[in-house]
Amino acid sequence: MATNSHPRTPLNAKSRTPPYASRQSLYAARNRNLLMYSSAVIVFAVGVTYAAVPLYRMFCAATGFAGTPNVGTGRFEPARLVPVDGARRIKVHFNADRAEALPWAFTPQQKFVTVLPGETSLAFYKAKNESKKDIIGIATYNVTPDRIAPYFSKVECFCFEEQKLLAGEEVDMPLLFFIDKDILDDPACRGIDDVVLSYTFFRARRNAQGHLEPDASDEDVQKSLGFGDYEMAPRAEIRNAQPGKSS
Repeated sequence: MATNSHPRTPLNAKSRTPPYASRQSLYAARNRNLLMYSSAVIVFAVGVTYAAVPLYRMFCAATGFAGTPNVGTGRFEPARLVPVDGARRIKVHFNADRAEALPWAFTPQQKFVTVLPGETSLAFYKAKNESKKDIIGIATYNVTPDRIAPYFSKVECFCFEEQKLLAGEEVDMPLLFFIDKDILDDPACRGIDDVVLSYTFFRARRNAQGHLEPDASDEDVQKSLGFGDYEMAPRAEIRNAQPGKSS
């Protein structure tokens, strides 16, 4: 039998050295891991805090909570935008308000329209900047009675983004909406013949995060959104100590 002429090489002592050469390197690695985990938790917490109010408002817009009209896209399939023949017509009244700090004229161009569930309807508001300066405005909205809000959906609306009017400029602001036909299956909405859609325009300013928001007190903003009677109403984002200026 042939034998291996090559002697077995002894294990190198260095290969048996543990991954950490010393306790100091072990502690240093643990501290680095702890620092990374802590930093990740802090970043996550800051992100959640920063997004809390926008997410809450998205929830309200998606569910109709507190009279916030539905602005999601899940209900806009063509098959759902068909009037329900024989259903009771609902009269939608339009209301317009503005903050005293905003030198605009803001009015609905029609007092009301009547619609069938599933029927789309186009309405208009008119706004005019009566000052000698360009101004950015932001509109808030709500619908009453608030139990109809989950079924009141807006396809297009001037309230989806801020509006900038030049000095003396007058514009028409369109609103395309419908009342979802699922309202007919909700016992809480039986007997509703009249709905009021209200908009309030505020002068805009930038908050601490650089986002535009209504230049008004929390109380006034929450009331315009229909949250006036809710203790857990969302508070506005933390604002900069120095009030921003709209352009």
